[in-house]
Amino acid sequence: MEETTQTPEITTRSAGIRYGIVLAIVSFAYFIVLTISGVAAGQGIWSWVGYLITAGLIFLAQKYFKDNGNGFMTYGQGIGIAFWEGLVSIAIYMPLFYIYIKFIDSGFIEMIKEKQIDGMQQKGMSDEQIDQAMKIAGAFMTPEAMLGFGIVFGIIGTIIIGLIVTIFTQKKNSDPFA
Repeated sequence: MEETTQTPEITTRSAGIRYGIVLAIVSFAYFIVLTISGVAAGQGIWSWVGYLITAGLIFLAQKYFKDNGNGFMTYGQGIGIAFWEGLVSIAIYMPLFYIYIKFIDSGFIEMIKEKQIDGMQQKGMSDEQIDQAMKIAGAFMTPEAMLGFGIVFGIIGTIIIGLIVTIFTQKKNSDPFA
């Protein structure tokens, strides 16, 4: 009797999950390196580096899909890959982030507040204006609020980056009936 092994067909979900795990690991390592260095990850050039990392890993996931599939990828499939990649990466990254800011480095939020105050002072805001702004921002500066906003905006951000990357990576089948 002959044994045959059939490789499973690559799907947008499988490609997104594979690279979502990679994106979560790389993103968390990037966050830890920036935090240890005392750099605010979400500010200036460092946020752009994070977007480029995400775009690069979406590109690699889409390349993996095309290389291991039939060589083609529609725009919708590219967005599907980005969606799954974002969903998986956020599902892994955000609990790690929450644990870090809640239990490991409880001074992380205070560091962010100090950087915001410094920025407002450099813009010439009065102490009254700074106090008022920090009262409003304080409601959003809890580990739980950051977890919630991180999940929502992380998935949305990954999809937006995926929308842009897919414009350049889609490869339509010239023979749709093949």
